[in-house]
Amino acid sequence: MVTRSRQDPTRFAQQLFDDLPRRYDLLVEALTFGQNRRWRRAMVNPVAEAEPATVLDVASGTAGVALQLARRTGAHITGIDVTEAMLRRGQAAVRANGARHRISLVTGQAEALPFPDASIDGLTFTYLLRYVADPAATLAELARVVRPGGTIASLEFHVPPHRLARGAWWLYTRLALPLLGGLTGGRPWYRVGRFLGPSISTHYDRYPVSWSVDAWRQAGITAVDVRLMSLGGGLVMWGRRADG
Repeated sequence: MVTRSRQDPTRFAQQLFDDLPRRYDLLVEALTFGQNRRWRRAMVNPVAEAEPATVLDVASGTAGVALQLARRTGAHITGIDVTEAMLRRGQAAVRANGARHRISLVTGQAEALPFPDASIDGLTFTYLLRYVADPAATLAELARVVRPGGTIASLEFHVPPHRLARGAWWLYTRLALPLLGGLTGGRPWYRVGRFLGPSISTHYDRYPVSWSVDAWRQAGITAVDVRLMSLGGGLVMWGRRADG
């Protein structure tokens, strides 16, 4: 069983996702009832509207967001992720979609991006902050590589704020999700199903949305906006890198 390592959350993420790539995109859509695709579109919207020439997609995984960015912008997209197995699946998806000239995938950590200051026009990150030791420092590192005025957008899971929706979400994440994950994806997806709900709850107990908004601003991101999706099961945030 994979156990959360407080000392090395990057290694934990690699262990958790190493066995998932083969049917990752299909099962994520099925287990979120198709909402993941809708949430991704909402995250990509403000980045696409800014018409960037370059975009960095952090926690790119199997390149689902990178491919959507390629379809909706004229930018060159670089995807970065810590899990090589996910990136290999992403490379196959990029080739299958004829996007090799538009998308580059590299291995690396969000906490130490291999890019110069203010070198990227836009940035996206997905389901990232639960897997880093210091979310505030990671946000500062993400903002560092974005040019002034560039758009930053994120997608995370969230705990629904309303009582009935939160109760249904709790039952789904604690009981149904592990069972469905195991039935459709085997033991690796059962482990993820067991981990996911408690991980989300624990994260927001420690880092509520108000904390996240403040952390974005302290990282130098202005005009921060928040949108809860699907009764609060998803959270999309976006803003602009401050000038100067």
